[in-house]
Amino acid sequence: MFMKRFRRSSVLPWAMGLVVLVLALGGGALAANKGQNLYGKLRTFNEILTLIHNNYVEEPDSDHLVESAIQGMLEGLDPHSSYIDAERYEKMQERNEGEYFGIGISFDIRDGFITVISPIEGSPSDRLGIRAGDRIVKINGESAKGISTEEVYDKLRGPKGSIVHIAIQRAGVEEPIEYDIIRDKIPIYSVPYHFMVRPGVGYIRAIRFSKTTSDELETALQNLERQGMQKLILDLRGNTGGFLNQAVEISDMFLPGTKKMIVYTKGRIPGSSEEYYSTGTTPHTPVPLIVLVNHGSASASEIVAGAIQDWDRGLVVGQTTFGKGLVQRQYRMQDGSALLLTVARYYTPSGRLIQRDYTDREHYIEQAYDDVDPNAAPDTTTGEKPLYHTDAGRKVFGGGGITPDVTLDIKYELTPLQETLEKGNQFFEFANHYVIEAKMSRGGDFEAFLDDFAAGPIVTDRFRTYLRDRKVEFKNEDYDKDLPYIQRALMREIAGNLWGPNERYRIILDGDEAISRSLALFPEATLMAKNLKS
Repeated sequence: MFMKRFRRSSVLPWAMGLVVLVLALGGGALAANKGQNLYGKLRTFNEILTLIHNNYVEEPDSDHLVESAIQGMLEGLDPHSSYIDAERYEKMQERNEGEYFGIGISFDIRDGFITVISPIEGSPSDRLGIRAGDRIVKINGESAKGISTEEVYDKLRGPKGSIVHIAIQRAGVEEPIEYDIIRDKIPIYSVPYHFMVRPGVGYIRAIRFSKTTSDELETALQNLERQGMQKLILDLRGNTGGFLNQAVEISDMFLPGTKKMIVYTKGRIPGSSEEYYSTGTTPHTPVPLIVLVNHGSASASEIVAGAIQDWDRGLVVGQTTFGKGLVQRQYRMQDGSALLLTVARYYTPSGRLIQRDYTDREHYIEQAYDDVDPNAAPDTTTGEKPLYHTDAGRKVFGGGGITPDVTLDIKYELTPLQETLEKGNQFFEFANHYVIEAKMSRGGDFEAFLDDFAAGPIVTDRFRTYLRDRKVEFKNEDYDKDLPYIQRALMREIAGNLWGPNERYRIILDGDEAISRSLALFPEATLMAKNLKS
């Protein structure tokens, strides 16, 4: 009995404190929602929490119970209002801020060890000569075998100027190589790739909209202009979004003239209904523009695509975007956690709602990838599609993401052998050995590599033998049939080992059907650029 009373007295005041706090904050809600007994519901919640804590068959975790209640409450709203615990919030902020302190490697856990995919350019690891394929076998004298991804972050990241001692196993070197690495600021690039994909045709890939994205994009544009860029592909495929202000700034870079609406929001609380316009301050000459999107392009990337499309600034190409048009505001809690609460909706300049219907919450995510365009279906009430018009009078449809001007029906599917080789990291591992055995020099002329090096019979036959030695089962006829893919995959990994991720990605794009088909669409994009209004 004593234990029972102790538990009750320790939980009840805490839970009642929650009730009082909610009532204090929600007094306006009580007045605005006549007939709803919020106090009674909160009192019932407190009673249930106390009963669970005192009588459940096992000692319950009160924090988990309350967090579950919060999650359940948010499920009654929309798919994008969410509660984030303190640890996840800190990592999210790190990604959005665009930097952290560490040693500077992209890595994967392979065969139980930290395997370097590539050192980040200019980072401590890069300066010390750490290479793709290196395995970190010890950290501060302790074995790193079996380490988890979370443990890697805990052990390799730390305060600026602090030292971490690592031992690396390198292919072709018998003894481990040891380094003392001084941790430094490491950028998290949101625009990781930019280059000339063809003479005169620039390519920029943006993977998120973080605090530094507009600055990164500006740098990319300047670099490409110096290389003679006359046309541009802006790749927003798989870009899940980020900061609204970054989407506005990037749209502003491409829209000539002032007072062109980029996006507007509608909400019910003060400050949630806003309009955002172009400033006319971009220093860049408008070039023919193609914006690549797919089902994974969401939120801020949809704002950019919608503004480009509505002002006829460029051609949107690919697949219908995700349809995430809800504005979340961050509310920080005292314990470091945060509530991301939807306070408004996004609309494109022509008035299109970006947000897709989320009535079917259970299948909300998978419906975004099912190739069924929600903008192609008529409204169930009116029987008509929600029709809008661009600045030039072109018809566009809304209410479920951004439908591209040109839809690409491309399926990226691997053959069984390709899947086996990719999952087993065979191309990556072979490239690391081949570069050392062939004594290929790092940092040489990449363009010469593209012109002169081909993963021809000598290399592919060597790779075939390598697979046999590693007991990878395959049929020779399947290998021969997949030879074009194998050749490009070998070139991609060798380039990544010698030059890094940017050059590796260039080779990947050479085999990307969406890129080749986009290049053929530039005559239409060029016509749009000529007809631009200031």
